[in-house]
Amino acid sequence: MELNIVGRNFEVTDAVREYLEKRFGKLDRYLSNIRDARVELSQQDTRNAEKSRVAQVTIFVNGSVLRAEERSPDIYASIDLVLDKIYRQIVRYKGKRQMRGRNRVAEDEMPPVELDEMEEEKAVAVVRRKQFDLYPMREEEAIEQMELLGHTFFVYYDADRGQVNVIYRRKDGNYGIIEPVIV
Repeated sequence: MELNIVGRNFEVTDAVREYLEKRFGKLDRYLSNIRDARVELSQQDTRNAEKSRVAQVTIFVNGSVLRAEERSPDIYASIDLVLDKIYRQIVRYKGKRQMRGRNRVAEDEMPPVELDEMEEEKAVAVVRRKQFDLYPMREEEAIEQMELLGHTFFVYYDADRGQVNVIYRRKDGNYGIIEPVIV
């Protein structure tokens, strides 16, 4: 597993880097086919100092993405909290794969997560299906449409790139674009 560590408004010291490598080294035991992991550490100026240190983890596994983000006043606490979330996601991911019958997972390979902490997963069903017309537009127009509708995301056909994209509002107030790629 390749571990990429990035600091945004935060200097990643050797101690933090060693701590991350030690903690992330254990992930291979629970999910052996992790291609790479990206850890983004940042310090944000917020009114609430309790949430100023942010640890965000993205793990790529066989075409799936596991992602978690946690905030706390201490970067080490943020790292521990985000890893707890990732372990729970790994349990859920492995459980779904096991239910499908592919790559059966032995019980002793499951990460050490308290099951009583995890919420009972309910049977998921599609309760609504919606169709809508896509009109070619640019990113700026899509943002305008999204704001007019009062939504946090908007699906549109990008006139410049010739593909369907999703634009969304991020927690920091900026926008992100999801550009699907068929693999």
